[in-house]
Amino acid sequence: MATAPAVRVAAIRAFNRFYTRRAGVLGDRLLRSQFSLTEMRVLYELAHHELLTATDLRGDLGIDAGYLSRILRSFTTKKLVERTHSPADRRRHMLRLTARGRRAFAPLEQRAQQDVAAMISSLSGSDQRALVAAMETITGLLEPRTTAAAPFLLRSPEAGDMGWVVQQHGATYAREWGYNAEFEALVAHIVAGFLDHYDAGRERCWIAEKDGENVGSVFLVRKSKTVAKLRLLLVDPQARGLGIGKRLVDECIRFARQAGYRKLTLWTQSELDAARGIYQRAGFTCVRRQPNDRFGKKGLVAETWDLRL
Repeated sequence: MATAPAVRVAAIRAFNRFYTRRAGVLGDRLLRSQFSLTEMRVLYELAHHELLTATDLRGDLGIDAGYLSRILRSFTTKKLVERTHSPADRRRHMLRLTARGRRAFAPLEQRAQQDVAAMISSLSGSDQRALVAAMETITGLLEPRTTAAAPFLLRSPEAGDMGWVVQQHGATYAREWGYNAEFEALVAHIVAGFLDHYDAGRERCWIAEKDGENVGSVFLVRKSKTVAKLRLLLVDPQARGLGIGKRLVDECIRFARQAGYRKLTLWTQSELDAARGIYQRAGFTCVRRQPNDRFGKKGLVAETWDLRL
């Protein structure tokens, strides 16, 4: 193994100092909250996974067992985290955020998103992509290959993305399923409604990007105070098999819970087996089926799927 020259070590340490200062992680409390950086990392992992063990957290975060135990004990006392028995082995305890924990984390997650967006807002779209690519290069070089980051990223929509969503839906469904222009018109109507009535606190759109190209989308929109709708899930045929569809649905579920919805619902067609498989594995249940004569096809069966949050 080659010894790193001192000048390279110094350059990396200088970058670390620069980025921790820019990211605002040097203070005792992160994101102007009551939590330290380590506590926020624990909350983040619990918010993005339905159930974890303390062993999982130690492995993912590299936290000392005693330190993690103190954090979890504090979170439990504050009713931010609860312990449940593993359904597979009752000797194991699983950790999950409580409703109070999700309410505490949600504004911090939104603040983190806003802070990063503000930090890179002065960069052009191409410079932002170059920045992300550089970070992915660092991660790929320093992380073992078995745990390298997924070869795609999820981001908020940018200029032109909504047009891509409409075009890609229309082209993909026409080519693979024979849907006519009525389907593309429906997608355009949904996208226009999202843009016209966007509620930043209760709605989201995610664009999946791979190698600088759009490869997927999903929308989470408000239906009522307690019910949200998952809409326009799409993965480009060239990017299937990477887990993009599952990740997009997982993000919808996570955000819906943080936003305080009690139910997530969606509308699909019975012939869309891949999407239906993702919904079923995520915990959705088909609650209604009815004939659908739209989109220039005969024999379609429309399905409504629900997930209790």
